[in-house]
Amino acid sequence: MTVCKNVGPIDRGLRALIGIVALVIAFTSLGVMDGSIAGIIAAAVGAVMLLTAALGLCPLYVPIGLSTCKVK
Repeated sequence: MTVCKNVGPIDRGLRALIGIVALVIAFTSLGVMDGSIAGIIAAAVGAVMLLTAALGLCPLYVPIGLSTCKVK
């Protein structure tokens, strides 16, 4: 089974933006460095969003066959 990119450019941009915002909020408002659960969750969401944006691959899209990328 070959896994190819399934995240298009608009989706990637939104994921990157959401990831950055989540990380900023986690470190500035939610106290991730103090061990706050909300901060840890926000930081994890931000990191996952940035990773999927950078790779162009969303593992959750694979089982449902979704792709926002026009070129296969």
